[in-house]
Amino acid sequence: MTVWLPTATCRPETCLADASPEVSHPRRALRLAACLAAVLAGVALSLPVRLFPYRSRTRLIRLWARVVLRTLGVTVHLAGPPGGGADGGVLVVANHVSWLDVPLLAAGRPGRSLAKTEVRRWPVLGPLIAWGGTVFLDRDRLRTLPDTVAAVTGVLRSGHPVIVFPEGSTWCGRESGRFRPALFQAAVEAGADVQPVTIRYRLADGRPTSVPAFVGDDGLLTSLARVVAARGLVADVTFLPPIPPPGPQPSRAGARRELARTAQAAVEGIR
Repeated sequence: MTVWLPTATCRPETCLADASPEVSHPRRALRLAACLAAVLAGVALSLPVRLFPYRSRTRLIRLWARVVLRTLGVTVHLAGPPGGGADGGVLVVANHVSWLDVPLLAAGRPGRSLAKTEVRRWPVLGPLIAWGGTVFLDRDRLRTLPDTVAAVTGVLRSGHPVIVFPEGSTWCGRESGRFRPALFQAAVEAGADVQPVTIRYRLADGRPTSVPAFVGDDGLLTSLARVVAARGLVADVTFLPPIPPPGPQPSRAGARRELARTAQAAVEGIR
């Protein structure tokens, strides 16, 4: 199976240098307090919400994600078919720029996410992400990758979407990485559609921005401070038509590589 490791060359000192308008320090503090309140409310409600019917739970997650993004000062523009356009077990794949990408996708199409094991240790967010049914990938023990693929396959077969960032790492938005095919194997095994999604960040005046990028040795708190300071931050999220699983292939490797190439071409066509 093809190794799935981060290869991003983006670094804070070279990729996050663009100037952008900022809000006042009192406004930043207000945003942080509101975001913390929204996240803690999500933690408190995560267990009882699990008892709700699936559709009701999905609507609540969408609402919560949009509230969290609003508290951070992020305006979200969703484009594409309502709910993403594919039902049931679908592998949702997107380009990866920031930790903001996860609530952005949840605002349009909630699903179980694939995340690196380090995310478990994030303050406040880590436990919430784990409670949400996240499938974790240990990048330092790649021999566990087949088990991760099997776990994702099981979720897809159960009729639930899984969110994956197949670049394997975050990029600044100006640059992007190759979609690695390993996790597309889960869609092949489950016979599931793949839904490409494009995420782009810009300012209110239309200029692209790398302010939300979370790259290199950038710390979570440093990145959070940069986001809450930004004025007029806009996230454009485009859900593209689902890609059906490929027909007969000479090998499973060929099938997953075809899916990865097709999905990346769709995402880059929008970007």
